[in-house]
Amino acid sequence: MSDRTPEITPHEGNLLVLTPGLGAVSTTFIAGVEAIRRGQAKPIGSLSQTQTIRLGRRSEHRSPLIKDFVDLAPLEDLEFGAWDVFEDDAYEAAARAEVLDQEDLAPLEDFLHTIEPMSAAFSKEYVKRLDGPNVKQGATKKDLAEALREDIRRRKKETDADRAVMIWCGSTEIYMKPSECHLSIEKFEEGMENNDPSIAPSQLYAYAAIKEGVAYANGAPNLSADIPALEQLAEQNDVPIAGKDFKTGQTMMKTILAPGLKARMLGIEGWFSTNILGNRDGEVLDDESSFRAKEVTKSGVLGTILQPEKYTDLYDDLDHKVSINYYPPRGDAKEGWDNIDIFGWLGYPMQIKLDFLCRDSILAAPIVLDLALFLDLAQRSGRDGIQEWLSFYFKSPHVIEGHVREHDLFIQHFRLKNTLRVLGGAEPLTHLSENYPMSENVSEPTASPNE
Repeated sequence: MSDRTPEITPHEGNLLVLTPGLGAVSTTFIAGVEAIRRGQAKPIGSLSQTQTIRLGRRSEHRSPLIKDFVDLAPLEDLEFGAWDVFEDDAYEAAARAEVLDQEDLAPLEDFLHTIEPMSAAFSKEYVKRLDGPNVKQGATKKDLAEALREDIRRRKKETDADRAVMIWCGSTEIYMKPSECHLSIEKFEEGMENNDPSIAPSQLYAYAAIKEGVAYANGAPNLSADIPALEQLAEQNDVPIAGKDFKTGQTMMKTILAPGLKARMLGIEGWFSTNILGNRDGEVLDDESSFRAKEVTKSGVLGTILQPEKYTDLYDDLDHKVSINYYPPRGDAKEGWDNIDIFGWLGYPMQIKLDFLCRDSILAAPIVLDLALFLDLAQRSGRDGIQEWLSFYFKSPHVIEGHVREHDLFIQHFRLKNTLRVLGGAEPLTHLSENYPMSENVSEPTASPNE
């Protein structure tokens, strides 16, 4: 055991998982957790439930499951709450989303009917292709935020939950940049009172969560908690925050392939990416202003991984194109197609073609679970503010000002596990050969291996 073991409040009681949005992702997550609890499915895709973590040297053969090593809330203690613009309960919403087959939903119908959406803080101004009747009314955005806070308190009481986390599973809002009202919590609260158009609904949820001491993660490319005002508030209230935009299909593959090509010093002339998607997310992204927000997070990964400023001969002229096409027949089973033009020895060209026929919500659901459990662990460990160690799960990781976003999936994974080792009271790994002595002062690396 390390003498740097953090003080962690043990898990007790119920943990409430709140999701703005009761659509494809959140209902797939909730239904999946319940199926696993009933022994009808396995938590495939969840690191917190199925992955091991090596402790010490390989020769020691100590590799417990992550869930057995750190004090995570067990699935049996999870409760759920959600907001949505539609009035459908979790069963009706899941049936409408058509992610899960009816034969898998039917055994869970009794449970899913019990989860009814709270009215949403929503404005069509920020998600132009979405509208619904289950929407809160308030004279000011501050009123809406206070109503969300009351929802959190009420749902915690209804579920007898000791703690809560909030994971944004709602739609992509229009592309926004930080403005004057985002610079401090005082200006932000004044902006809510004045109905400042720079304050989007997702920011109201983040504000409400942080004010209620609820950890918050942003699963969409929205400008949400990643503004100075809410970053300051999270530190003041000892609340962990993370984001943004779940890394599921095409971008996940980029963060796997690009590090490999760079490791072999193979050049890339162009990377063309297109998506076909037919669910509610696809419909929302069919609007140019919402697509712009997604385009920024999807397009930003290659530059950080490949470092064209250092490897000008290999990546300086890389032509990177990203598009998303709304195609209703595809539903939630989206397709990510990539054409990668690479070159090698003596500049000779080669090509890689990748066609990922994936299921968006099936890939996102275990991310929601892991984030809920890890953020709860972070809060019980006294880790407030931005949780960079959770970058593994996001297209555009939320980082402290001045830090470079790390997009390499393998570096992100290494940091995630080392943080868990520290939280569990073990030494972080360096992957030095066992022939070298371990330093007594080894600590979690703060610099990227790229540097």
